[in-house]
Amino acid sequence: TGKPKGVVLSHRNMVCGAESVSQYLQNRDSDRLLAVLPFSFDYGFSQLTTAFRVGASVGLMEYLLPRDIISALDRYEVTGLAAVPPLWIQLAGFDWPRKVVDRLRYITNSGGAMPTATLAKLRQKLPSTSVFLMYGLTEAFRSTYLDPAQVDVRPTSIGKAIPNAEILVVRPNGELCEPGEPGELVHRGALVSLGYWNDPEKTAVRFRPAPAAVSQIPLTELAVWSGDTVMRDEEGYLYFIGRHDEMIKTSGYRVSPTEIEEVVYATGLVAEAVAVGSPHPVLGKAIVVIGVPAHDAGGPTDALLTACRAALPSYMVPAHIQWLEALPRNANGKIDRPALAASVETLFAGSANE
Repeated sequence: TGKPKGVVLSHRNMVCGAESVSQYLQNRDSDRLLAVLPFSFDYGFSQLTTAFRVGASVGLMEYLLPRDIISALDRYEVTGLAAVPPLWIQLAGFDWPRKVVDRLRYITNSGGAMPTATLAKLRQKLPSTSVFLMYGLTEAFRSTYLDPAQVDVRPTSIGKAIPNAEILVVRPNGELCEPGEPGELVHRGALVSLGYWNDPEKTAVRFRPAPAAVSQIPLTELAVWSGDTVMRDEEGYLYFIGRHDEMIKTSGYRVSPTEIEEVVYATGLVAEAVAVGSPHPVLGKAIVVIGVPAHDAGGPTDALLTACRAALPSYMVPAHIQWLEALPRNANGKIDRPALAASVETLFAGSANE
């Protein structure tokens, strides 16, 4: 999602991460995983470490077209598949062979929020497959997962802490947030990494002492302060609101791109979409939605704006909609948000009367 940073992971981090993930995924030696994400991406590399931890096998695949993955699931007799939201959006549109559907024990999502419309399609195509919605940051390997039994109950939740981790929601002053109160996600435990490679300044920003409210040991315990805003409900389930540096401040409000994107995807008018902020002389930042139209939609700007006006408060309605044939991606397969934001940087230059 930005300029790459080298995160130093210890042997302890890797082993504890593999043990934690294989525990909640209930991996066993009979599992067959398909690795379609790059190994430079910690989520992709964890397919290897998780499998090694339990003696499972991994099929390696550098796919050209998403449809090829469906064929590989059959060829390798895959029981577990991990992917990121842009890939799930594409895979949800294909027909899945009966043999694949019957054999696939679980799928996992990380690297961004799974749109609820995409999740609904996958649940329909894979009725007996467990869906694990997860949240993670490379600085701490993985942080949360949602129990598959809760997916239909709270599909927008990122769940609770994975084994061997504690997840806190913290105010700017270091105090713990109350249920329903947004705050910064702070991760403490065995998975906290050793910092950024050759970058003590950035390390000091993200790796700081655990909040005083929970740290009662005499030596300083470092935690990862994620920079992500989340909220915990009364039952302890966490909900991702947005990255602090991706929040759009418009008309005096802080707006989460995820909230807008959920509404946009729910219309069925787009195949892929992101919401970004573009500098505006009056609003501060104007909301711009950049999307790829659904196959039968043909760039339906008016219909999409009408749907947004019906579902969103006025300050969250996009000021502009831009259509592309495809959205750019980074090396990890995620949508390249910084590139898209940069592409609309001067969209409203000189438009003080808009």
